[in-house]
Amino acid sequence: MTPGAQPASGRRCTGVSYADVFAAGLCNHACVSIDVVPYSEDWPKQFAAVANDLARALAEVPMVLIGHAGSTAVPGLAAKPILDIDVAVRPSDVQAALLALTACGYTHEGDFGMTDREALKAPDDQPRRHVYVCVEGSLHLRNHLAMRDVLRRRSDLRDRYGAVKFELSRVPGIDMDAYLAGKSVVLQEILEYSDLTEHERASIGGLNEWS
Repeated sequence: MTPGAQPASGRRCTGVSYADVFAAGLCNHACVSIDVVPYSEDWPKQFAAVANDLARALAEVPMVLIGHAGSTAVPGLAAKPILDIDVAVRPSDVQAALLALTACGYTHEGDFGMTDREALKAPDDQPRRHVYVCVEGSLHLRNHLAMRDVLRRRSDLRDRYGAVKFELSRVPGIDMDAYLAGKSVVLQEILEYSDLTEHERASIGGLNEWS
């Protein structure tokens, strides 16, 4: 993967190794605090509680799964302490799922450019979480789950990825775009151990927001 410069504001960086972030200072003035912490045994318990609440809210909507994705779903992996939760439904049930969740306090925020994935803001921070309504079988859903499954199997990749995130989070003034860009190389390497095709991995590329 060839290193590249950060795109204009509002676009995602691609193909930049985490070492490049240090060398080139890929940070802007709109910085946020990136809090990466050691794995917590509380995260699967928090997911189970939220999944039960979501299942009740979606009782009238046919669901394929409610899945714990992202780094908090991988035992032993350092992560930002925010759960990523995917609700997978058939294409015809997306709107019904969104209506059911907004009726119980979630706010629909749109797809953020991710086809077949709708983001929702939770009504509270207990626990902090990102909830997504995804079309079953969609590439972004499969990417989320494939990354999780590889890292659960491969402790060497898990530890390497965790170290990259810790190192990036400690770069003075780093912003979220640079943080995501800095992880892109190791994320692509992890995906090579997944069941995604080479074309699918290339399609994901720098759009990979996996936590």
